[in-house]
Amino acid sequence: MTGFVEAVVRGRMSEVRSALAGLDEPARRALGDELVADVRRRRDAWWWQGEAATLAVAAVGTLSTPTKVAALLGRRSVWLSGVDAAPVVDTARERGVTWLAEVAHKLADRLPRDRMVAGWPFVAGLLLAEKAPPPTGDDFVRGWAAAQGWPDPRGTRPPTVDRLRADPFLDALLPRLFEVDGVGTELARGDGAGTDSNALPRALAALAAEGRLDRAALLNGVLGRLLRGDRPGALRPFLALHDLLAPTPDEVAVRSNAYLRLLADGPGPVARTAQRTLREAGDAAEPEALWEAARTVLARPEKALVRAQVSWLDRLARQHPDQAPEIGAVLAVAADHPDAGLRERALTLAQRHGHRPVAVATVVEAHDDLPPPLPAAAAPPPIAGVDELVEEIAASLGRRWPALTTERVMDGLVRLGTADRERLTAALLPVVRREQVGVWDHPWAVSNQSVQMHGLLLAVCGAPEAATRRDQWSTLLADSRPRAPLPLRGGPPVPATRRPAPVQLACTRLAEIGQRLDGRDDPGLLSAPTSVTGAIEPVVLYERLAALGDRPAWRWDLAQALLRLPAGLNEPLAERAAALRTPAGDELARWLRGDAVPATAQQVVTVGRRARSAGYDWGYDQLPEGRTLVALTPPDGVEDRLGLLTLKPTPIGRWTDGWGDVWPAVLPGHRGVVAAHVLPEVAGAAQEDTLGHGAVLPVLAECTGVGGPALDLALAYGLCARHEADRVAALDAVLILAAAGDLDAPATGGHLGALAAGGQVTLTRAVTPLRDAVAAGARLSVWRLLAAALPPLLAAPAPPRGTPDLLALAAETATATGVRIEVPGLADVVARGGGSRLVAEARRLAVAVAA
Repeated sequence: MTGFVEAVVRGRMSEVRSALAGLDEPARRALGDELVADVRRRRDAWWWQGEAATLAVAAVGTLSTPTKVAALLGRRSVWLSGVDAAPVVDTARERGVTWLAEVAHKLADRLPRDRMVAGWPFVAGLLLAEKAPPPTGDDFVRGWAAAQGWPDPRGTRPPTVDRLRADPFLDALLPRLFEVDGVGTELARGDGAGTDSNALPRALAALAAEGRLDRAALLNGVLGRLLRGDRPGALRPFLALHDLLAPTPDEVAVRSNAYLRLLADGPGPVARTAQRTLREAGDAAEPEALWEAARTVLARPEKALVRAQVSWLDRLARQHPDQAPEIGAVLAVAADHPDAGLRERALTLAQRHGHRPVAVATVVEAHDDLPPPLPAAAAPPPIAGVDELVEEIAASLGRRWPALTTERVMDGLVRLGTADRERLTAALLPVVRREQVGVWDHPWAVSNQSVQMHGLLLAVCGAPEAATRRDQWSTLLADSRPRAPLPLRGGPPVPATRRPAPVQLACTRLAEIGQRLDGRDDPGLLSAPTSVTGAIEPVVLYERLAALGDRPAWRWDLAQALLRLPAGLNEPLAERAAALRTPAGDELARWLRGDAVPATAQQVVTVGRRARSAGYDWGYDQLPEGRTLVALTPPDGVEDRLGLLTLKPTPIGRWTDGWGDVWPAVLPGHRGVVAAHVLPEVAGAAQEDTLGHGAVLPVLAECTGVGGPALDLALAYGLCARHEADRVAALDAVLILAAAGDLDAPATGGHLGALAAGGQVTLTRAVTPLRDAVAAGARLSVWRLLAAALPPLLAAPAPPRGTPDLLALAAETATATGVRIEVPGLADVVARGGGSRLVAEARRLAVAVAA
């Protein structure tokens, strides 16, 4: 490394500029080539402020084109935050280059969003020095908007309005301010001191008032942004700008169609702004268009918005008596609103203004209106070639492997690792080295799936570290070797482990695959799933065994294959399997004749918190006080040596599996067993606000077998999950099960009501997914679920929040289905009387049930 490059690396600005002084172009370019080579060699080194500033000066002083300069300064390791553009401009002037503006434009296109916001002052400094027009890309506009609110600790910057008035970028970038998604979050940063979050909207309104900006263009831009939509926080500054502009009735009338669209379809704050603006503007909108928008508003769930719309329509009816009957018909739309008070007020006003409801005879059928269930999707095809296998491995390293990905990779390693070993080794070795795949020899490594997968990859590559893996695999297989292919009956016990059963099984299979790599032309895994649930079609497994011929089946591969078969008898196929006259064929025949995974006993239990730790245990008080779980017990005479069929729930806060997403692929034909094992994690999504644990529910619903209390409880907890993604997953599971006729709605509802009445879940979270289930067509299932959930809720000393909403939904579904189901405790609430919403909704449900 020459002295020049070392000075750049050390951030010695004066030395770099002195070295560049007086150099001719060939010498500069030679230094530039050396500099680029050194930066590439240091690909993991970061260039911060001083070093980045010196690098920028050296790049402009030595490289020959703006493309090369932008490529160097746009590297992920170069951070331009806080870099002053002045020394770079001076260096360019000394060298006589004229392409600094091109460098700025290329950097604006090259830098990702967060880097553009941080490096914007540097890029803007280059443009200002060259008096060049700015780029109008999304990220540069975000950087410009963010720069308006950057902190000014010394308080020396002019006010925002003065800075904007003199900003050379204002006219070019202002139209884009209304088009770039998410830029509103930058506008809300304030005036740089954090004292006025609406500083920029105030400045824009002031400039419009003095004529510096076109008021009509600003108003059109705001409405266009609101119509396109964005996150609530990003829309807030535009709503503030709209209010500061205070559009006149004439301006509103010209844009009435836009306001009506916002009123009908905009988010709550946007719709309220449109509603207030139209109302204050008087007769700005055409009556027919206003009535159409009002019908949509009256069906929205926001109570304040609907209440304001009802009051506005009432006022319009009194101001325009000739239009009162039409307005009354519009008000009648609110007759189906979930809120009882709004319904009653809207119907009263509708009748007052001349609307007379017409009785319509309807014929209802007592069933769900759901499409027929579709079979679970087929598993992806086996990996066909070395390149595909290596690509799949490269994409999965460094994160948790999904179950199906693991299966496909294991199958590909077996087939391609025994048929095309040299090519696979050559292609996989660079990936393993780049990702720094290693192994550990700690005791826990034997039952760690990631460690064993890494060991298998190293073995395929022939790496020296793989030698210790073989001894470990041999030990693991010797300790886990049963007398029969399926380790449920007979044989010595499997060594105890704290790892969950699916992980222990996967590690044993990986050890077995490591032994298989010594063979030739292995046909692949018997246990490769044929469905995304992890299931295997029995006939496919038979065909795989038949294709083996006299070759022996691998013990743990066959064990997992048998566990993935659906429950049920199949005597014709059993006879064909027995005719193979192989040990594996005989085992498949016994399985198909009923010697399979036995039915377990499920017992609902309630567990409390773990014991308080000695000393200050701050986490103890954050744990839920109680949780309803399911214990599993195998039948008498069954030695569940893998721990698949045995489950004793642990207290809340103790170690849990954390592998709920893996369980369905291990036992896809036994919903209840899988549900019991994943239940603690799903319950945590409702009680401890964890994210992502509800994703297993749709997969569980696509599995087969009896669900029982474990599945019902999992659905109840999932409907009350903290995060919307988990509640949507629970909704999908409910719809899948209902369409297949496998949903025990009363049992699920009973658990939901008991959990909410006992304070284990937040009931209000379940309202939206249940209402969405009704909209999707599961009205009868939801009514049966609610009829079972309401009794424990109504019997509670203080019914939980959300009970009136469930009563309202129950009344709607009871009316829609025409099915009468007695709800214990409902009559007592009605007899209690009073004007509360709980009593009003109970009365409405009682009428619906009696009809």
